[in-house]
Amino acid sequence: MAAPMRKMLHGTARSLECPWRLRTLCAAATAAPAAAATPGKSAASPNGGSPWRLLGALCLQRPPVISQPLSPLQVEMAELLEQIEVEKSRYSDHEIRALEEAQRLERKKADIYDSDDDDEKDILLVQDLEDTWEQKFLQFKPEPRVTEADKKNDQTSLHRKLDQNLVLLVKEKLGDQETWMLPYAEWQVGETLRGTAERALATLSQNSVEAKFLGNAPCGYYKFKFPQAFRTENSIGAKVFFFKALLQSGNLSQARKKNDHAWVSKEELGDYLKPKYLAQMRKQVKPPYRRAYRGGVTCQKVLEPVKAGVEAKILVF
Repeated sequence: MAAPMRKMLHGTARSLECPWRLRTLCAAATAAPAAAATPGKSAASPNGGSPWRLLGALCLQRPPVISQPLSPLQVEMAELLEQIEVEKSRYSDHEIRALEEAQRLERKKADIYDSDDDDEKDILLVQDLEDTWEQKFLQFKPEPRVTEADKKNDQTSLHRKLDQNLVLLVKEKLGDQETWMLPYAEWQVGETLRGTAERALATLSQNSVEAKFLGNAPCGYYKFKFPQAFRTENSIGAKVFFFKALLQSGNLSQARKKNDHAWVSKEELGDYLKPKYLAQMRKQVKPPYRRAYRGGVTCQKVLEPVKAGVEAKILVF
């Protein structure tokens, strides 16, 4: 108690030396009780007296599960690289063994074969190995890229568009109208904006939904005004701060109603979001793939000099 009193007396003494400082302190002291006594105004507003509400929104994404289909340029480039590797590669152990067996068969046909050259470990022929591998390969059946959710266009399912990023949207009631947007929560005193977004994640499902947040700073920002009927002097609108997170585990299909949430791709955002909100969201979601070529440069033009160089090297060697 003594230390604060010394600071207060020291400050008063300095104020007496500076009359303008004393007037400032007196004005602040008289203004505080007046503001507290004014009806209809809060002395400690959660937003610091601002008429804008602060919201933390969760941009929850499901990353691609499978690889994307190759573009024409990628297919042609892969074929070219495979051709180069075949022409310049060395024989593998299996190929060397196949050549030795072929030479052994030739010696048998020429009656110059010595049975003492056989090793007991070479009882299993190369052809037998290849037949075994072929049978295992035929037993493998890859899952289709197009799932049942894709066929039914079930946008509430996570098992759709497996080669693209999907974003979670929820349907919220703002005033008397329902609007699609990102899951959000209102900022509370004493928590960070990322903590607000984490709280929005926790309220999505009763089951644990695990997600990895990408940083503590927001990745986007959006401001909107409330409908005129719900707008007041102390509440004009909201400022929304987006936080990006990647889904690790969990499912919302059983926790929420069937039609109040959707997992959508970047191309489908326009079917749900309003134009201004959509403009901000497109910046946060990565495209499913980059364009294979730009500015009218075709695959043939890109690969022609590469092929010419490869053919020249092959002729030299």
